[in-house]
Amino acid sequence: MDLTNPSFKQLFDQLGLASDHQAIDRFIEEHKGLDSTLKLQQAPFWNPTQAKFIEDSLNEDAAWAELIDQLNNRLR
Repeated sequence: MDLTNPSFKQLFDQLGLASDHQAIDRFIEEHKGLDSTLKLQQAPFWNPTQAKFIEDSLNEDAAWAELIDQLNNRLR
């Protein structure tokens, strides 16, 4: 997977989620309003593998980190 400029589609693919535009919008709409005291990776809708991927990507400032931050903002 080319991660030069990863996209939301690629992030959702990596998380094992449906990744078409409508599915991404639906996921965000369904999970919007995430408690501001929770870290994104602690959200109850992630499975352990997804949560670990998010946590590791943020800790390592990986290519995914910026998109994960954007997703975090959209879910708040």
